[in-house]
Amino acid sequence: MNNRCTMSTKIKGRFSKIVVGIDGSESSMDAADYAMEMAKKDGAEVIALSVNRLPLSSYGLADPQDEVKQSKENEEMQEFRELLDKVSLNAKQSNVQLKKEIINSQMSVEAAIVEYADSEGADLIIIGTKGTSNIKNMLLGSIASGVVKYATCPVMVVK
Repeated sequence: MNNRCTMSTKIKGRFSKIVVGIDGSESSMDAADYAMEMAKKDGAEVIALSVNRLPLSSYGLADPQDEVKQSKENEEMQEFRELLDKVSLNAKQSNVQLKKEIINSQMSVEAAIVEYADSEGADLIIIGTKGTSNIKNMLLGSIASGVVKYATCPVMVVK
């Protein structure tokens, strides 16, 4: 990973490109609200990012997908689009420049978020504490924890 998420030539605490992770959980939607407020303050661009985790079989390493599985994946992609449309409406109301991204990745969700933020030169990642997973981490969601651990730029975690 290259270290593009640095603020060496920027004023600390001012951001120009903010990546916010969106998964449909209440905390991720709250994170989007925080991203909009911070972007308004700094005149920053917000990138609303959803990660569609793909199993290895999606790349032809196992049996082809059956119609039921394909239908479920199409439904999930539609849900991501609808979530990002909600964030887009908030951005328009807040007069914030927004880029919507859905990425397909075999990597873990946290690795995909960190890699994407690095590739975009983001100088802040905002993520909710708890995602849509049923598995609970006592203090911090596992994805949020991974992003905090591996990100090369500041990370804001929203409850």
